[in-house]
Amino acid sequence: MARFILSSSALVGLLALSACSFTPKYERPQMPVSAQYPQAEAAGNGQVAAVDLGWREFFTDQRLQALIALALENNRDLRLATQRIEEARAQYGVVSSDRLPTIGVMAAEQATRYPEAARPAGPGSPSVSRSFQAGVGISSFELDFWGRVKNLSEAAYQQYLATEQAQRTAHLTVVAMTAESYFRLRAAQEMQKLMRHTLKSRTESLRLVQTSYDNGVASSLDLNQAKVQYSTVLSDMAAAERSEKQAENALRLMLGTEIPDDMPAAADFTRAQLLPHLPVGLPSELLERRPDIIAAEMQLKAANANIGAARAAFFPNVTLTGLLGFLSPQLGGLFSSDNRYWQFQPQIVMPLFSGGTRGRLQVAEAQRDMAVTQYEKTIQTAFREVADSLAGEATYSGQIDALSDVEKAASETVRLANLRYEVGVDSFLQVQTAEISLYGTRQAYIQTGLASLLNRVELYKALGGGWNADTITPQDDKA
Repeated sequence: MARFILSSSALVGLLALSACSFTPKYERPQMPVSAQYPQAEAAGNGQVAAVDLGWREFFTDQRLQALIALALENNRDLRLATQRIEEARAQYGVVSSDRLPTIGVMAAEQATRYPEAARPAGPGSPSVSRSFQAGVGISSFELDFWGRVKNLSEAAYQQYLATEQAQRTAHLTVVAMTAESYFRLRAAQEMQKLMRHTLKSRTESLRLVQTSYDNGVASSLDLNQAKVQYSTVLSDMAAAERSEKQAENALRLMLGTEIPDDMPAAADFTRAQLLPHLPVGLPSELLERRPDIIAAEMQLKAANANIGAARAAFFPNVTLTGLLGFLSPQLGGLFSSDNRYWQFQPQIVMPLFSGGTRGRLQVAEAQRDMAVTQYEKTIQTAFREVADSLAGEATYSGQIDALSDVEKAASETVRLANLRYEVGVDSFLQVQTAEISLYGTRQAYIQTGLASLLNRVELYKALGGGWNADTITPQDDKA
């Protein structure tokens, strides 16, 4: 680096050159996905976009509504995301403050001992020289001719905005995961209810077979088959109880606190726990409404601004240092009018060998390219999440309806098999086969119902829904 004292004519020349900008013009990358979602007809249409649909309207179960409100108040991940916003805001304030001069009050004493041969006043003069100084000064304020500080401030601002969007993403995640944890808990409870009912039926079957065996009517094979069915349900009940406890633990973690005892009663475990249809819109709308995509674009803008700062480093760095105050060899009388003192020192630093500077520019450009790739990947991930959920919406209803029909047929089969066994037409093996089929169908019905609920929650989240507690209508936007 070379340092030069800056003349007023040089200042004028630098001011003229500073009109140009070194920041690349920002252009949003092309959307790397289709303009339409596949199977978009699987979701509903409406005037209110999914992102504006309040979670109190989407989740109709009042118990779940109360749990989500509790999670938004206490969840530690959400608190951490909010604290990161404060950190980013403070960091932006630090960088932004570099655009203004730092003015401070200073006071200093300088004492120097000289050997006799090197004393300023000659041999025989005092060996210690003292001076006292006080005043108001500007310390190394950079004149941002090339926009280096401005671009660093812009990059910090975009990082702050991206952090705000990350907090919004965390909010949506807490809403969705609280609902998912709740539905898993409800499914485990439904499984236990099914198993208690099945165990009651298997206990009665075992009693009847035992009686028949004792009377010499049923075989030992029939008795063992009835015992196997009974013990299988006992084993499944233990597994279901374990699932319930684990689901409670997951829900408690999302809430960040214990589950209160005075919660509203749970709604029936059906698809009616959620709004039946969600307006999907177009993939292009995700770019403006989904927070993780917005955050990725903010990161891209920050990387773009860093290129401007790196380019500006190739040009002279101009700083000003000044002091207005008093200077005296004695502390007494320092502030008298005869001791008034000022100092003004503009300085220009011109890079001569810019290998490191060029490397920093290359790093900034590579980071910008990575930010573009990350932005495009975020869009593609969001598109896939919506498309996957739409595929679920298009198929789960048909699957649940079919399982309902299977359950009805399996129930009738069990009834007929028991009649035939009681009159001695068939062995207990036919009853066992029918009961196993019915039991498996009812389990599949609960599991598929859970998957359907989780899929609709995922669609709501994928579309950016969950930020508002209450729905925002077009009239609200205009207001």
